[in-house]
Amino acid sequence: MQAHNATGDYRESIRTTVRLALWTLAWVASVALAKFGPERAWGSQQPVASWAAVAATLAVGIGWIVAFTRFLREQDELQRKIVQDALGITLGVGWVGGFAYIVADAADLVAYDVNIAAFPVSLGVVYLLAIAVGKIRYR
Repeated sequence: MQAHNATGDYRESIRTTVRLALWTLAWVASVALAKFGPERAWGSQQPVASWAAVAATLAVGIGWIVAFTRFLREQDELQRKIVQDALGITLGVGWVGGFAYIVADAADLVAYDVNIAAFPVSLGVVYLLAIAVGKIRYR
């Protein structure tokens, strides 16, 4: 009976991971549609379509948040700790690094403007590195 529960728990963990991956892909696609749609699909003369794409991005983003919350609930305590630590590090790097850049830019210490897309990419890299370090640390 115990093996059945472990198998059921494993299957549920796989299911929530797949759902999270699908929601993540859907969110990325919706962001891409909202970003590139006005330029390439419907033109900038269609603000209703652009607002609809932004609303869809928000709706899919909420679905992604729910999927991520369910994913976290299905993880064991160690995995949750690793993810929680990685999220804390990522949030800290985002706040500290982001505000440091804002302050440096306001003081005219930055010679060039950074593309806003670099910010979430750098946070993604920090998150993945923090996950990898956490997995190695608690091995």
